[in-house]
Amino acid sequence: MAVDARSSLRSARTHLGRGAREFALLAVLYVAYSASRTLASDDATAAHERALDILQLERAIGLDWEHAINQVFVHTEWIGVASSFFYATTHYVVTVVVLVWLYLRRPTEYLLARRAIVAASVLGLACYLLMPTAPPRLVGAPYVDVLAMNSSVGWWGADASAPRGLGHLTNELAAFPSLHAGWALWAAIALWRAGVPAVVRYGAAVYAVLMSVNIIGTGNHWVLDAVVGCALVAVTYWAVVALAARHQVRAVARDAVPTVVPRP
Repeated sequence: MAVDARSSLRSARTHLGRGAREFALLAVLYVAYSASRTLASDDATAAHERALDILQLERAIGLDWEHAINQVFVHTEWIGVASSFFYATTHYVVTVVVLVWLYLRRPTEYLLARRAIVAASVLGLACYLLMPTAPPRLVGAPYVDVLAMNSSVGWWGADASAPRGLGHLTNELAAFPSLHAGWALWAAIALWRAGVPAVVRYGAAVYAVLMSVNIIGTGNHWVLDAVVGCALVAVTYWAVVALAARHQVRAVARDAVPTVVPRP
């Protein structure tokens, strides 16, 4: 009994230690991500021009839906308020909940999901640093900043979706691509791969769609921001899974090679 107790205690300590390391790693990566965003260029003129280039491309291919969707969020009060809370909250809560659940219940899938979200975030950050782009709300009329319009009912400020008074710590020109949309799709992919019940899988898919509609309707992203953000995550996740599968095949093949023992 004493041996079993010591063994269980060692196992619990190992599990807690590994969990603490994973949490510390993700916390450091998030802090670095947030801090690095503030290093991006604050050239509003260039960012505004890139935004207009995106809008021109959208018009050419028939994807300039921002104004129509934004007007629904502006003129329907409950949608505007609900979408503001949705934008300011779920992006962080859902991502953390999915990561923790995967770590506790699907450790193999957790490793793949963690690698995918880190890689996609780094690539997204590179775009923010190299190509700052203004969101619709900073382009001005006819686009309306829905979060600013509803800032009196929430904890965010009128200048950004960050907590009131901390807007200066965020990079408001980090529109292209949208990691709000990308991370939502990441959560859906991770849960589908984890084999959760159908109601959760479909709920995650609906959540990803709602996030893309939300970021456009609130004036925080262009349609192409959402498209590219989702594509970035999808391709990155596929690459991570493919590389892991390739590594596993090589490991199995290596282990299957018989060891030749030289004759004396």
